[in-house]
Amino acid sequence: MVSYSVRDSSATTDSTNWFIDRKTQAGCSARGTFTAAWTEISFPTRWHYDILWGLDYLRRAGVAPDDRMAEAIDLVRKKRDEHGRWPLENPHPGPVHFEMEGRAGEPSRWNTLRVLRVLRWASAS
Repeated sequence: MVSYSVRDSSATTDSTNWFIDRKTQAGCSARGTFTAAWTEISFPTRWHYDILWGLDYLRRAGVAPDDRMAEAIDLVRKKRDEHGRWPLENPHPGPVHFEMEGRAGEPSRWNTLRVLRVLRWASAS
């Protein structure tokens, strides 16, 4: 059996560049600013795509952060509350086995974990 690494493929590099150039701007208006709905972070994300989901994808794929991601990273960083946590902004309806988060606007332990991972990744480069 042949094993492939996401990080070893030139096709992955090409697709990552496409993703950064297009998908991180998918939430942008024609003026080049992010739309409100795309900037609202949620957990669980279900099938929805948001700014944190995109950044976390790039982190997990082993992509090195660059200037094209700076505005998105800064926007996520600024969502931190006075206690150092990030909120649940856009809970998506659907069945859950048990409640893991509060309501919209309340601190989210999962969003906080995901943001901290993204920020550590962004500051490591």
